[in-house]
Amino acid sequence: MEEKYAVEIEHISKSFPGIKANDDISLKLKKGEIHALLGENGAGKSTLMSILFGFYQPDEGVIKVNGEEVFIKDPNHANELGIGMVHQHFKLVDVFTVLENIILGHEDSKYKLFLNKKTARKKIEEIAEKYNLHVDLDVKIEDISVGAQQKTEILKMLYRDNDILIFDEPTAVLTPQEIDELLKIMKNLAAEGKSILFISHKLDEILAVADTCSVLRKGKLVATLNVKDTNKQVLSELMVGREVSFAVDKKEIKTGETVLKVRDLVMENPIHKGVDIVNGVSFDVKRGEIVCIAGIDGNGQSELVFGIAGLQKIKSGFVYLKNEDITKESIFARNSNGIGHIPEDRHRFGLVLDYPLSYNTVLEDYYKKEFTKGKIILNERAITDYANKLIDKYDIRSGSGSKSIVRSMSGGNQQKVIVAREIERNPDLLIAVQPTRGLDVGAIENIHKQIVKERDNNKGVLLVSFELDEVMNLADRILVMFNGRIVGEFKQGEVTREELGLYMAGAKQNYEFKESEEVNHEREI
Repeated sequence: MEEKYAVEIEHISKSFPGIKANDDISLKLKKGEIHALLGENGAGKSTLMSILFGFYQPDEGVIKVNGEEVFIKDPNHANELGIGMVHQHFKLVDVFTVLENIILGHEDSKYKLFLNKKTARKKIEEIAEKYNLHVDLDVKIEDISVGAQQKTEILKMLYRDNDILIFDEPTAVLTPQEIDELLKIMKNLAAEGKSILFISHKLDEILAVADTCSVLRKGKLVATLNVKDTNKQVLSELMVGREVSFAVDKKEIKTGETVLKVRDLVMENPIHKGVDIVNGVSFDVKRGEIVCIAGIDGNGQSELVFGIAGLQKIKSGFVYLKNEDITKESIFARNSNGIGHIPEDRHRFGLVLDYPLSYNTVLEDYYKKEFTKGKIILNERAITDYANKLIDKYDIRSGSGSKSIVRSMSGGNQQKVIVAREIERNPDLLIAVQPTRGLDVGAIENIHKQIVKERDNNKGVLLVSFELDEVMNLADRILVMFNGRIVGEFKQGEVTREELGLYMAGAKQNYEFKESEEVNHEREI
């Protein structure tokens, strides 16, 4: 009996200025199968899926959907063919509500004049209940977390009743619990007969959920394997072309003076005014240590970082950097005085997407003498040389090097730009929120080495991560946040993954901060 395929990609090639993103790629997606696409940042995975979804047209090659050759003109045509896509970079309108974003382009209306939101809401609520994708439908996108935005993208796809589902890095912004739930959802969707293409850098997820895995490297297909017949080491070596170490090599901890003090910090919920989302948090970060804030998304971690970095006004409490009160200082003052910040949302807070890569490497230092001529004119040569140094050191890949417009780069390479910029500024305190989000195993290995190097160079590191492996491997000290408070504190090796999960869920608590006379004195002042 002839095998039935939902999608057949045959000899697809696609070039952009300076780079061949896809080079003669062929793969087949069976009906009811989860087929994973694995590859380094910039290997061509998202480009290939964007061709399938109609964002790009191939230079060469053929696509068949359910056995019929098709030319997919645009995403609306892809939807008509039953193809849906959850994008790595969300395609959402910030000022629209969750409900409005889900139905956008697929509206049910009366007399072609009035939106029938009631019917749409009922269908969305049924889907959300079935797949445990609960999001407040009446909140604007600009006011929800990146995890909730990801759920919105998934609901948007399922609302359209697509049978061929493309998930482009769907777990990059989710917590471990949300990831487990999403993988269950994907398995259930496949069991219902839907066909899934799953782009991921996370080898454990691929091994847990996929039936087949195709590996891309530098635009070429290097292997297609049955997942049950392979392992992490084989997949990682196929992906990056070398052996990868999954262990983090760290020297024995040697702490110095306190670089960050947070005392009784209270932050208001930006969505629900008058409700506090950070409730009296106090902790220290010393030089020479990595302190990790662990917790399920939505328990105040983002707002805590916003308060420290100056992105949101502090309601009450104090923040000290190198024993100086910076509670009311500007973002510029904080950055100038020794804070480096790798933000959670790279597009909103980390990059100017329509600037070239070179300008994005000096966003916080462009005014300094090494990057200016006469303190007025930008020294383009110096900025380009600096950007090229970071490109080489951090393996940042793009079509036109330092001249590349950042918007055109892959998400992983955008992340590398931010990490490179913030670490190379040599901060006294590095705040890193989800620093390896969307990165492949080779890049993760390199970024982890850089963060540990900062710690060993007597810098303080405040890490916020939802990746339990990252928390367990990197942290010298773990602080667990639940419901806006710190409920647990552990040194490296004092807690198991399972026990840490109980603290993150609020089932256990062991933390009580004891203030010193010095801190009480500071508050009185």
